[in-house]
Amino acid sequence: MEGRSPIQYLWVVLKGMAMGAADVVPGVSGGTIAFISGIYEELIRSINNIRPSLIGVFRKDGFGAFWRELNGSFLLALLTGVAISVFSLARGISWLLTHQPVLLWSFFFGLVLASVFYVAKSIDQWKLNILVMGIVGALIAYAIVSLPISQREAGFPFLFLSGALAICAMILPGISGAFILVLLGSYKPILDAVHERDLKIILVVGAGAIVGLLSFARLLKWMFSRFKNVTLALLTGFIIGSLPKIWPWKIVDETQVFNDKEIAISESVVAPWNYPEDPQWIAALALAIAGFCLIFILERLASKKTT
Repeated sequence: MEGRSPIQYLWVVLKGMAMGAADVVPGVSGGTIAFISGIYEELIRSINNIRPSLIGVFRKDGFGAFWRELNGSFLLALLTGVAISVFSLARGISWLLTHQPVLLWSFFFGLVLASVFYVAKSIDQWKLNILVMGIVGALIAYAIVSLPISQREAGFPFLFLSGALAICAMILPGISGAFILVLLGSYKPILDAVHERDLKIILVVGAGAIVGLLSFARLLKWMFSRFKNVTLALLTGFIIGSLPKIWPWKIVDETQVFNDKEIAISESVVAPWNYPEDPQWIAALALAIAGFCLIFILERLASKKTT
């Protein structure tokens, strides 16, 4: 989309910041934020614009034509927002995950639950095959979030692969890229690299992310162009299947020590009244409602074409 005003680009930056904040949390998808804020399909189209033929456009028609063909201003604004969140919020999110997990998960649970209704209502007509695809998506997502966590050493080749796989998940609503990193055992090394500004690890993971992003976005664009309702049903299922992972009240069943840090490798979902610690009922409910309402606020802003 061309011809945005500076204020509209500022909104794109803010949406990128929301995507970045979500992607830092294992269990929440930045793709969900992109979808509910009205920029998902433009993001997929813009990523697909990154192709070798752009070099020919640059040589023939100059930088201006190249930048317009790329939709570069949109991508730059969005990535700026994502980067701001990742580098400024990573430490705070890590602290909340350790010290206030119930409250953090409550907010994101409300947000993701509302996303189910938002994505589902984008489907033009529900038929049997659409319903089946939604169920398949839910089962796939549930299977992914139920996988055991890897404890392997994270070398550069593995970090490259982790970046490629995580970015594919990050642009899928309902599938968390950060959680894929947790499953692979590379979440902590990558988050530590961001904290410590370790450029080697950041560049390796970034290179993997670029390769994965350019490959996977083409598949998504094809699916949206040929099977839009089926694709939306699949994405709705992904979001539903991911909900158990972000349920606020979980009990750790098994832990392992990895790199001198004890981490949970198996958790069980429990009712709030069976939670062994303070369930923080009032604050948790308030934050879940706030997250739920935020989705519809974003929808209202998107409907006013602030993009």
